[in-house]
Amino acid sequence: MGRIAKGVKCSVSGCSKDAVRSISSGKVKSAGLNISSGERRAYLCKEHYKEYKKKTKKEKKVEQWRYKPS
Repeated sequence: MGRIAKGVKCSVSGCSKDAVRSISSGKVKSAGLNISSGERRAYLCKEHYKEYKKKTKKEKKVEQWRYKPS
């Protein structure tokens, strides 16, 4: 049983909603979200995960282009 199933809260400072996703804290910080804890993993609620996806969309697209065979 994982931490999300146990009911861990969102790691973004000022948010107390239940988390739905777990992502590396380095990736979350690089996306510009302000996380409160100094743990390896950042737990995000539904709204903050959506915000994370929007902020990293362009970066993911560039990575796909880098590895796309010509």
